Amino acid sequence: MKLRIQFYSYFKDLTGCAQITETLADGSTIDDLFKQLMIRFPKLAAMQRSTLIAVGVEYQDRSYALKDGDEVSLFPPVQGG
Repeated sequence: MKLRIQFYSYFKDLTGCAQITETLADGSTIDDLFKQLMIRFPKLAAMQRSTLIAVGVEYQDRSYALKDGDEVSLFPPVQGG
């Protein structure tokens, strides 16, 4: 299945891009996607435990089963001042 991945905030700097298309096997989860992204973009590994991930407009946990055509967004942790 093909997914559209969006990177926000300083994740754009970590990956060197704002968006990519990624291909995964049917039945893959967000955790599977993130593992694949860490191989492609090793700098994401440091953010593994604090990355916020949304599919469409809903935040999802790592066990969420992705579907062909999903748009996945990765955000750094929210910071306030």
